[in-house]
Amino acid sequence: MKFSTLTNGTSDGRLHLVSRDHGRCKPAEAVKTMQAALENWQRVEPLLQAEYDALNAGGGEPFDPTTALAPLPRAWQWLDGSAFDSHSRLMQKVFNLAPLDTGGRPLMYQGISDLFYGPTADVRFPSEEDGIDFEGEFGIITDAVPMGTAASDARRHIRLVVQINDWSLRKVAPIEMKTGFGWVQAKPASSMAPVAVTPDELGKHWRGARVDLTLNVHWNGKHFGAANGYAMSSGFDDLVAHAAYSRDLVAGTVIGSGTVSNENYREVGSSCIAERRGIEITDTGEAKTAFMRFGDRVRMEAYHPDGMPLFGVIDQKVVQAK
Repeated sequence: MKFSTLTNGTSDGRLHLVSRDHGRCKPAEAVKTMQAALENWQRVEPLLQAEYDALNAGGGEPFDPTTALAPLPRAWQWLDGSAFDSHSRLMQKVFNLAPLDTGGRPLMYQGISDLFYGPTADVRFPSEEDGIDFEGEFGIITDAVPMGTAASDARRHIRLVVQINDWSLRKVAPIEMKTGFGWVQAKPASSMAPVAVTPDELGKHWRGARVDLTLNVHWNGKHFGAANGYAMSSGFDDLVAHAAYSRDLVAGTVIGSGTVSNENYREVGSSCIAERRGIEITDTGEAKTAFMRFGDRVRMEAYHPDGMPLFGVIDQKVVQAK
């Protein structure tokens, strides 16, 4: 199934089913919001599936993704991993950090979740001097996950797959990292592509609880990266289990993969500016690529290999906060 949340004047919007080709949509009848669907998934899933099948058979109204909020506009919990080792190693170089001793544990932090920007919303920042950066990611949304759920059981709690832009302020990050007390200012609200999909929509490209697809990134109209999401050192099942070790995860928990990155980054490019700068430091001894300026745009999209759209497009402009 494919879902989008369209604006209706409320903070949570109105849940819609979206046809497989993204041409049409219809309001969900079984439930009004994405959060309600996730909280009652076992009951409403067959009802939503029947609505989705009917939509794909015909009917509905034209789908306009520019009217979409994030599929889950606000969530009880947002946890972001860093599951691409090539990216982690480059970030250590950028920030002059010693190699991390994780003891085999996935990297993860808890970010703000009271807002996820819609896919075409302008994104406000206080200053260009903070090092504004995009981070292209894949993510998942769970139903309720009991504390202590093992990775082998975690996959059945992954209800939706999403595409995320996890914004970062790179010049603020090292200041907060040195405190040892976590992110606040360096990690503003993230963005989501307009459509959330159930894992079966990815077919064979949902592999090992990973998205085996390319994330295409363009910055100001120029190609920037096309890394593949399968290279995660920990799958989303592992990330769910890690997060649920000492807490129940509420329905509507969003978990990110971290910046999509591949070992052959010189060939495929990057999903964030900081990684490009890390490559430049490695190759020349200094970073040459500047961070974003007000008025810059970033575009992200992942396609199914058969050409069928999946998550739709994130296409956003950076603006100065008033």
